[in-house]
Amino acid sequence: MKIVHAASELYPYVKTGGLADAVGSLTAALAEKGHEVSVFVPAYRTALEHKEVAAAEQRLGLRVEMGDRVYAGDVRVLQVKKGFTVYFIGREEFFDRRQLYGNGERDFEDNDARFVFFCKAIVEVMRIAEIRADVVHAHDWQAALLPLLLRNEERRGGLALAMKTAFTIHNIAFQGIFPMRSFGLTNLPDELLGIDGIEYYGQINFMKGGILFADRVTTVSPRYASEIQTAEFGCGLEGVVGTRVEDLVGLINGINPKVWNPAKDRLLPERYAVQDMTGKPVCRTALLRRQGLDEHGKGPVFGMVCRLTQQKGLDLLLAAKDFFVQQDCRLIVLGQGDKSIENDLRDLARANPRRMAFSARHDEEMSHLIEAGADFFLMPSHFEPCGLNQMYSQAYGTVPVVARVGGLVDTVVDLDEEPEEGTGILFEPTTPAFLQALQRSLQLFAQRERMDAVIRRGMTRDFSWQKAAGAYEELYQGML
Repeated sequence: MKIVHAASELYPYVKTGGLADAVGSLTAALAEKGHEVSVFVPAYRTALEHKEVAAAEQRLGLRVEMGDRVYAGDVRVLQVKKGFTVYFIGREEFFDRRQLYGNGERDFEDNDARFVFFCKAIVEVMRIAEIRADVVHAHDWQAALLPLLLRNEERRGGLALAMKTAFTIHNIAFQGIFPMRSFGLTNLPDELLGIDGIEYYGQINFMKGGILFADRVTTVSPRYASEIQTAEFGCGLEGVVGTRVEDLVGLINGINPKVWNPAKDRLLPERYAVQDMTGKPVCRTALLRRQGLDEHGKGPVFGMVCRLTQQKGLDLLLAAKDFFVQQDCRLIVLGQGDKSIENDLRDLARANPRRMAFSARHDEEMSHLIEAGADFFLMPSHFEPCGLNQMYSQAYGTVPVVARVGGLVDTVVDLDEEPEEGTGILFEPTTPAFLQALQRSLQLFAQRERMDAVIRRGMTRDFSWQKAAGAYEELYQGML
């Protein structure tokens, strides 16, 4: 099949979170399966600084109509390998910025124009380069208008650019909502501005467009596909999702075993595998030393790597601070985000320098070391569409302690509910339930034989993208 993907992030070229990992791994896995894969991503400053991208050929100049103006752009083409091509859509005014979506305090005010340009530029490249796709697959709100803009251009120009389109909701909490005046940038027919189009309570909603106008809609776990049909998790779009329920499917993400594999991970001080775990204690000691924490405590090490947002349950973590102060354990948190959360975690670490450590940065090497060196990995999320770290944790022999939401339910087996199959600890996302889960982790840690069995079961599960990509193949073939 000829498959086109569009996303605002793509590992290893530009990444702020799990979207980059998911799209990067899925597209690479599809290419390895013999499909002809093209991926479109904005030419952010950080992407252009990547050595492979910097050396890539700049092949195309673009002229993109937006409202009553025409915007110039360019395309840098990277041939990753045969059958796998990445197109970087460039316009310095839009993408030559230090951050991707905002300055850390607020979103960029021109995000509407930036991502309308991105989607329209993809259509223009497909037209100029005569890319005829079996499936065009857009990811999250930044690419959500692509299916609609693609069909509009086909209708206007008498073209056939794609047989089918798909749209994946990675996180419905981020929808791309903009003032009504932004609609003019799309050059779409006025009838699409109504309630059956992309209008949303007097504004426009990019994600609504993806949900309504793609041929199929996917989310990143079966549980999340059910959750977003409810008022609690649908973030105002549950009614829109409900209109597409027959075309909605939840497909679990995978992990890239070339990147996340403790037996081959070059970022670790010593590698290990389920057959020989001697390297894991070495990683544990290295993690504690690097963070300046007590190496001689007998209790467990808890790790957490995430964006610092309310979604990730940092309020539950902070509410449980007395546990980490009073118990014989250590806590290490890595992540950036909400400044008030950063300050709270920083204050907590300063007050307990031998027990707690916090690093407010994106650090790929440290995230690998936390996965390898921790005994338990915490994910107290209030919602989690899929989640990747709970899968990384199981692969690295680190027991996940996760909230009973979204993809966490689909990928972690609670050891009390299924003692012979359990791979982690699940809890409802409330402070009392989280504290109870932390106590369960202490009890498990004290039962070495049981803990080792849980670790072995987690490390032998297959979370590979080769398996996950097979589900997308079936989806595409069914659409076609």
